[in-house]
Amino acid sequence: MVAARRRGKYLWVDLDGPGTGDGEAMLAHLGMSGQMLVQQPGSPDEKHLRVRISFADDGPELRFVDQRTFGGLALSDIVEVDGTRLPEPVAHIARDPMDPAFDAAAAVRALRAKRTEVKRALLDQTLVSGVGNIYADESLWRTRLHGLRPTDKLTKAQAAELLVHATEVMNEALGQGGTSFDALYVNVNGQSGYFDRSLAVYGQEGEPCRRCGAVIVREPFMNRSSFSCPVCQPKPRPARRVT
Repeated sequence: MVAARRRGKYLWVDLDGPGTGDGEAMLAHLGMSGQMLVQQPGSPDEKHLRVRISFADDGPELRFVDQRTFGGLALSDIVEVDGTRLPEPVAHIARDPMDPAFDAAAAVRALRAKRTEVKRALLDQTLVSGVGNIYADESLWRTRLHGLRPTDKLTKAQAAELLVHATEVMNEALGQGGTSFDALYVNVNGQSGYFDRSLAVYGQEGEPCRRCGAVIVREPFMNRSSFSCPVCQPKPRPARRVT
């Protein structure tokens, strides 16, 4: 193993040594419930253990555990995209806002050029990666935007502010170990995150908005849910039909 890297929700390790070829990586995606856990050799196997990786120094093992099997590990060839070497399945994934090479101006242009709703665009990993459903709702609340706002109606300032808030939300979540709703959501050392205590709208249906006091509402969204404040984040008016 040469180096561990990340883009959006993908993790990979560059490989070297016999049999790895010229440019190969072990690629991981955690899906909904996947975990990479560090465990001592000989410790009991987890119920949903899928892969065990042992090391030559006989030290702690790296284990891939996944209850729902939406995640996975795979060997992948490396390709070059815009001067950056990436595993082939990641080649279409955009940089995320915390990447040192993230181009905010280009991401603003991409968001505004996409003919869709702003939340769908924020979750589109080919435009901006790393933002999931929870953090999208939190970012939209901070920006006072409803997820149904058409992207072509966003001003440059609004799109830029949304990306700033998305970066802030994800950094704050990382600082608190992420958002853990049950025992599945833990870090490599088995510790739960506690950013759920800081959520302003996600999962807060029926609770008062922290900003204006209005009751938070839940709406169906792509087989999931969206949470928003009906006062701070008013729905856009339907476009008038021309007859």
